[in-house]
Amino acid sequence: MKWINTRSHHSWLETETDRIFEFGRHAIVPNGFGWIGNNGKVREEMGTCLWITARMLHCYALAAHMGRPGAYELVEHGIKALEGPLKDPQYGGWYATIANQGQDILDASKQGYQHAFVLLGAASAVTTGHPRAQALLDEAIAVYEKHFWVEAKQMCYESWDQAFTETEDYRGGNMAMHSVEAFLIVYDVTQDRKWLERALNITEFMIHKTAKGLNYRVNEHFDANWNPLPDYNKETPASHFRAYGGTPGHWIEWGRLICHLRATLLKIGADCPNWLLEDAIGLFDATVRDAWAADGAPGFVYSVDWEGKPVVRERIRWAPVEAIGTAYALYTVTGDNKYETWYRTWWDYCRTYFIDYEGCSWWQELDANNHAGGSKVWDGKQDIYHLMHCLVIPRLPLTPGLAPALAQGLLDSNLK
Repeated sequence: MKWINTRSHHSWLETETDRIFEFGRHAIVPNGFGWIGNNGKVREEMGTCLWITARMLHCYALAAHMGRPGAYELVEHGIKALEGPLKDPQYGGWYATIANQGQDILDASKQGYQHAFVLLGAASAVTTGHPRAQALLDEAIAVYEKHFWVEAKQMCYESWDQAFTETEDYRGGNMAMHSVEAFLIVYDVTQDRKWLERALNITEFMIHKTAKGLNYRVNEHFDANWNPLPDYNKETPASHFRAYGGTPGHWIEWGRLICHLRATLLKIGADCPNWLLEDAIGLFDATVRDAWAADGAPGFVYSVDWEGKPVVRERIRWAPVEAIGTAYALYTVTGDNKYETWYRTWWDYCRTYFIDYEGCSWWQELDANNHAGGSKVWDGKQDIYHLMHCLVIPRLPLTPGLAPALAQGLLDSNLK
């Protein structure tokens, strides 16, 4: 029995995608897209976060290509938010968080993770033909290259204060990973190979030179000179973005991004190191080894220590979602049926525990016994970005990336 690349499974994915696109509309607020709670309504106290608005711009660029009525209006809404209330007119770049309406700035810092998503959202918007999207992408590239990209290190700064005068003595692997994701789409849109070179250099340092030596447990915390900080946040392990130890959901997400990078390099005839596939497989296997049902119950634990033992046992939605996307990618590359088996296993798990048909969308967090509605790590259903990686990616080739592939009419082109 196989699901990947079958018409019947694609039909199910299409139905669920439509449901999720409709759910995402609940996030609309005057200043962009807000933080959706477990009840499907915006949580006013969370404000409008740059990362959510940029990711939703990306998602509704996908929806516009997929023929969802009203999606292009939401592309316009996202662009206006990034041109207006979220943009810092004095120092450049974009505020981390503002109020859902009005002019209050809740967090004026400049976060690299969030600016990487501005790159992604703007590049995706360009593929829709929106008349102001290219100017937004040009500005996002200029800000990223001036303030976040470190050419000498071929890596990136984590954050700055509002005026771009002080940066943390911290460098983050999560920021680096999402920069790779954004760079791949920026390459698709610009055809400038420097973005692929940068993505490869980040991947080589983070995965091939660092994680491989740790049995593919990806270290995400570094000092200002990119020396690992293995005990970072040991006293507060359930951090949203900087969890102590390893975060296996990121390991397997890296595996998918590597498959996309490899596919693009091969397509254009560029040098493609053999270690890319080796490391993508290693990351997949390490995630299954350390995190899947690690405490006896199904699901991926949120984090593990450097011996692979569970630290935070809650189950977070994006881990199985990313695992599904990576299983599809590795099946596409290798043809190994074990990835198809895992693909079905994780979809069955998500249907049983994460998908919330009675309420809305998917739960973001389950406790260690797979009970819904927890909030140890995440509170609410935030946005719909990660869900595109299990609902849309399995219906596309591995290159080009999501919005560029949809713009080229490649949806369901992999049907057998």
